[in-house]
Amino acid sequence: MRSGTHRAIAGLALGAALLAGCATDADEAADGGSATARKDGGTTLTVGVFGAFGLQEAGLYDAYTAAHPDVTIKQTSIERNENYYPQLLTHLSTGSGLADLQAVEVNNIAEITATQADRLVDLSAVPGVDQSAFLPWKWAQATTSDGRTVGLGTDIGPQGICYRKDLFAAAGLPTDREAVGRLWAGDWRKYLEVGKEYGAKAPAGKAFVDSASGVMSAITGSSAKRFYDEDGKVIYKTNRAVRAAFDLAAEFAGAGLSAKLQQFTPTWDQGFSNGSFATLSCPAWMLGYIQDKAGAAGKGTWDIAQAPLPSNWGGSFLVVPKAGKHAEEAARLAAWLTAPAQQARLFEKRGSFPSASAAYPLPAVAGATHPYFGGAPIGEIFARAAEGVPVTVLGPKDLLIAQNLTDVGMLQVDQKGRSAQQGWEAAVKAIDNALDQ
Repeated sequence: MRSGTHRAIAGLALGAALLAGCATDADEAADGGSATARKDGGTTLTVGVFGAFGLQEAGLYDAYTAAHPDVTIKQTSIERNENYYPQLLTHLSTGSGLADLQAVEVNNIAEITATQADRLVDLSAVPGVDQSAFLPWKWAQATTSDGRTVGLGTDIGPQGICYRKDLFAAAGLPTDREAVGRLWAGDWRKYLEVGKEYGAKAPAGKAFVDSASGVMSAITGSSAKRFYDEDGKVIYKTNRAVRAAFDLAAEFAGAGLSAKLQQFTPTWDQGFSNGSFATLSCPAWMLGYIQDKAGAAGKGTWDIAQAPLPSNWGGSFLVVPKAGKHAEEAARLAAWLTAPAQQARLFEKRGSFPSASAAYPLPAVAGATHPYFGGAPIGEIFARAAEGVPVTVLGPKDLLIAQNLTDVGMLQVDQKGRSAQQGWEAAVKAIDNALDQ
């Protein structure tokens, strides 16, 4: 699964591609480093994030303080979310050590919403916050059962399928992105069938997908119910959608269509530069990662098509602790940072796709193309995917369950040749141990 570090790397490359030739004089003035005090005696707001979150790098803090000269913004960042999040929980429980505004990764938002809502400001009624501007499924992820919204969405990770046009051509498949999307539209099993057709004629040593684990993650991202039900009960074992995703992904491995790589490892990175595979499921933030790893030689060979079904991988939120020194002012800052105009700017500068659907008609999103991917209309592609993602039930240990399904269960199927049943049993055992069940 994605970490803040992965998003930082991807965002740098994607943001650079989107930025080419787009900056205005006003933009440049707003991007001049971290926010500094404009007036003595004003309010200093602190922001706690993980990784290169993008808000500061996109110039948003400076733009806000330019419009509010009595405000200073100071950001602290912990590189990895797995180190940041435990500290956030500790600070929330003690009511001390908190920033005025804190970032929360999507894999942690269910636990935050379920267990920390009383310690967080309800942001739904803050001036400038418009629920209708956000994607319904994103808004729901940080909303309690009694209607309090404790987090405002920043970015999301709607997915497409990134594919190598040269390898598709060599296998006798269409290369136009619309035609490619039609090959598997509406059904992940069609993706498998296209893979089998590709495999019959593909160049030697060029797999169809990077990994069976990546396929499984994409399929489960299409489901409204995955690992938990609405009552917070762990249901992944009995959820037919999860088991079907696992078994279908295992078929990619069994059919010899996988490059058998583990994502975000050095060998996976080398797979991009070596052209080891023809497709992978890619959220918006992944484009920069592909560009970085495939390098100049990959420009024009990669393109993007719609995924078989809308799916999401990643995203984050901003929350305001009640124990912060300036909760009211921080809530206003959170509302401004997540407003459609700022989300569009964050996408333009950093490649973080907006969770506010009201940003999609704005030129920075609607007109966005990516030269590395053959001029693909990425704003249009990812907006279409985002609007189709179901309202997904999240649970506090989603990340733990997902990681064991991929890194324990599916990895054994993909790399060790175990059966789908053997891989499933290994994953269940690991998850049960981790959950003390």
